[in-house]
Amino acid sequence: MDGGGGSSGSGADVFGSSTAPLTWHDFLERMRHPSAADFVKSIKSFIVSFSNKVPDSEKDSAAVQEFLANMEAAFRAHSLWAGCSEEELESAGEGLEKYVMTKLFNRAFASIPEDVNRDDELYEKMALVQQFIRPESLDIKPTFRNETSWLLAQKELQKINMYKAPRDKLVCILNCCKVINNLLINASIASSDNPPGADEFLPVLIYVTIKANPPQLHSNLLYIQRYRRQSRLVSESAYFFTNILSAESFIWNIDANSLSMEDDEYQRCMESARAVLSGLTSDLVNESAPVNREANAQEQTESRARREHERTRVSVLDLVKKGAVDLMKDDQVNEYFQEYPFLYARAGDLTVPDVESLLSSYKQLVLKYVSLSKAMHITNPSIPLLLTQGKDSESKKEGETLEKSSSPEPEVPEAGSSSEDPFVDQSVGKE
Repeated sequence: MDGGGGSSGSGADVFGSSTAPLTWHDFLERMRHPSAADFVKSIKSFIVSFSNKVPDSEKDSAAVQEFLANMEAAFRAHSLWAGCSEEELESAGEGLEKYVMTKLFNRAFASIPEDVNRDDELYEKMALVQQFIRPESLDIKPTFRNETSWLLAQKELQKINMYKAPRDKLVCILNCCKVINNLLINASIASSDNPPGADEFLPVLIYVTIKANPPQLHSNLLYIQRYRRQSRLVSESAYFFTNILSAESFIWNIDANSLSMEDDEYQRCMESARAVLSGLTSDLVNESAPVNREANAQEQTESRARREHERTRVSVLDLVKKGAVDLMKDDQVNEYFQEYPFLYARAGDLTVPDVESLLSSYKQLVLKYVSLSKAMHITNPSIPLLLTQGKDSESKKEGETLEKSSSPEPEVPEAGSSSEDPFVDQSVGKE
């Protein structure tokens, strides 16, 4: 399927035969055909019916899975797909899942209060643990430690809240895992070690997940489990998804023993992290060490600066978290990105004239971001959403290992906002 404006590429190792020649826009075009009127009516009817029911995660999941299976079976028997290959039929199923679940996102995602509470608990725990966790805490071998690749993996995982379709969210997880897996393989080859297995992969994934700490991770994983077509959650995608579920489970149960720490030390670290996140100083005063007035005054000044910095940093994180949540619940989310035409573009989509425009936009972005950071007293500011391939060849090499087909697609047009949406066509009737 189309990966955000470019043509579909090969990637069967991730999604089986789901990366087919039929693009997302082709699917919408086919559904606009007069003979697809019954399909359109059934899909709209299901969306309305589902939206009006009281949330019940088990029943909701079963209903969506059954509907998708029945519709895909109907596709196979319809003249619109007569003579089509398995890849094209598979792609039509992907298009159906994407459309239905994007329309149902606000109703289906984090719809149970318990899930929302678990999201907050997990986010808070990772925010605390990431203050003091180290690679050695998870017994990650020095050979497999690479902060540059880990940062790239974190950025891939942090994209998960940018999308509504289960497949697109899953792609973010797979890309994160692919960066880690490639790092482990390359490191083992360089050191002539045995090929890395789950014992090497999972600790790195846990570390990366804690450092990334994407908001609503618990609900994102449940959403994929419940609404990604079960027949497509197989092979490599199933393996990596199972691993991140294991990572989540490990993080929930983190204690002193799991981090190879003494219990007293673990409790001190957690209390210190809570103090930092509360805007209090994280430094413990060593009362036995000799101090003088000048040194004490300097320490107090530095402590105040650290507290102010931590308040600012936590405040920014909270704002980003709230903004991401509010943005994805907005029915007109696509409108916010209309002025950013290259958001979903690939390198191959760009033309020579685009470079000058992008360079100018980049300079303006850096100037605005650094100015904002200066005003908020953030030292050594960096733009968190920009990859570092341009200034680090190793990061670029890792980024190139991601499959082109493993790019989330543009979001589904909102109802009534696009003439490309066959489900709001005048001949069928508006919702």
